[in-house]
Amino acid sequence: MTTIANNLQTVKQRLAQACAQAARPAGAVELLAVSKTFGPEAVEQAAAAGQVAFGENYIQEAVEKIVTLQERGVAGLQWHCIGPVQSNKTRLVAEHFDWMHTVDRLKIAERLSAQRPEQLAPLQVCIQLNVDGGANKAGVPPGEALALAQAVAQLPRLVLRGVMCIPEPADTFEAQRALHLRAKAVFDQIAAMGGAGLEQFDTLSLGMTADLEAAVAAGSTLVRVGSGIFGARSTPQEKE
Repeated sequence: MTTIANNLQTVKQRLAQACAQAARPAGAVELLAVSKTFGPEAVEQAAAAGQVAFGENYIQEAVEKIVTLQERGVAGLQWHCIGPVQSNKTRLVAEHFDWMHTVDRLKIAERLSAQRPEQLAPLQVCIQLNVDGGANKAGVPPGEALALAQAVAQLPRLVLRGVMCIPEPADTFEAQRALHLRAKAVFDQIAAMGGAGLEQFDTLSLGMTADLEAAVAAGSTLVRVGSGIFGARSTPQEKE
């Protein structure tokens, strides 16, 4: 068994324990393996160990990886864009990814909708929240999230699936959980709206390697784990 396969097993055990501690069903939380900065070989090893969903932050790197793996015949993978996307990169996301987690402006969602190829299934999208209020952080403020969700839900070629958040690091479990609960509250507000375009609104993308347990306790349905699976990165990169 490879190191990546061992790490995957360890993370899945953490997830199962976190679900049990939160009195949630086993399997209630999906694992997204964040493979940014790691090559196709690392993804192949994780896929061989049963991992299907992979998250990428850097669009050009991700597209090259996706194409390489397709050419090698590695099929059945699900690709999630979890990094910031400028307007000039939306076409690459629309053409190559299955999910987009970082919609925080209607303009980006409109471009993704217009550029999603007809032969592909609709792009699954999440709205990114900024629950900390930091001016330099990506994400829509909680007070503006409902209006954005209503607008995105009406766009063709997209399916609004949920919300995503990357709060500032916190030192304790309770502090981490409190931040995640802010995102959960917005998720619940949007879900309560109901209506057309929100039939599949079911995803709360919260938690990373360091705060996985607190995210699960707060209600996360998908955690994004990179270093816990693939190991430390050789160059400084933004957090996964």
